[in-house]
Amino acid sequence: MPDTATPLAPPLVAPPAIDTRVTRLLGIRYPIVQGGLARVATAELAAAVSNAGGLGQIASAGTGQDGAGGLCSPDDLRALIRRCRALTSRPFGVNIPIGRSAVEPVLEVALEERVPVIALTAGNPAPYIRRCEGSGARILVLTAGPELARKAEAAGADMVATVGYEGGGHLGRGDETTLVMVPRVVAAVRIPVLASGGIADGRGLLAALALGAEGVEVGTRFVATTEARAHEHYKQALAAARPEDTRIIKRTLGTPGRVLASAHVERILAAEAAGAGKEAILPMVLGEVNGAGSDRGDLENSFVWAGQSVGLIEAVEPAGEVVRRMAAEAAAGMARLRSCFA
Repeated sequence: MPDTATPLAPPLVAPPAIDTRVTRLLGIRYPIVQGGLARVATAELAAAVSNAGGLGQIASAGTGQDGAGGLCSPDDLRALIRRCRALTSRPFGVNIPIGRSAVEPVLEVALEERVPVIALTAGNPAPYIRRCEGSGARILVLTAGPELARKAEAAGADMVATVGYEGGGHLGRGDETTLVMVPRVVAAVRIPVLASGGIADGRGLLAALALGAEGVEVGTRFVATTEARAHEHYKQALAAARPEDTRIIKRTLGTPGRVLASAHVERILAAEAAGAGKEAILPMVLGEVNGAGSDRGDLENSFVWAGQSVGLIEAVEPAGEVVRRMAAEAAAGMARLRSCFA
């Protein structure tokens, strides 16, 4: 009898490089930047992404020896940077949420250690960009929309990442989607733009490039990797979740963020809907509550960050495989698009 089995698809082959201003600026092979990922992004994850041709980042928030939700100590960050350098010879970054206290000592360590890329999030980046002048570090600023992107450019940022409504973790205060926001930001600034929010594979990378971005910043997909410092329950929950399994909390605090649904998340949303004040909501969204899920796997009594891209995640995988497959999928998609215009 003839073999009627469906033939296997040819293996995806990652291209030698994808050339954009972002890859040239950062000295990387693919314009794929791993998000800052507080509590999760330590040296091992950053090095794995960088070794595969993307840009890995070390989180300065919640990655110290005690795993607390605040910024790690300068000594802990120095150790993480040196550990990353021992694992990769390629460029990597440090993510610094500047809305926190004690930013300056952490930034000083990153500059002393000559980290190639410093990413600034959650606050006014201008004074910190000025401090970085002359250091040789490339400065990435996370924004939400054209106005903030223009301010970052005027302050001296080398590039911006703009995150749409689909993204995980903290978002802008509006509900503008990545598909709409990215071309508006690209039109607003002259510096390179990274697209973020809802991107977890090569199709998203190719779409971002088509929108005028010169790369992507990817968060949720890199939490569900073997190198991420997240509890296995959290990783597996991401792989099993659907887009409708996410919620947005903290709107009433003015700092909305997308998380996985859980019993605790429903309690937060109920309190917000009932008009509870800041003093009632804040204890429910502390870093230590996030840590109960992210670090210890108690997902029902905590909140953990997750974007709508969970619908594109099927398994927990090595971070390097994620990077290489994204590049290969983007190249394959580009070949298909060329055939459409022949």
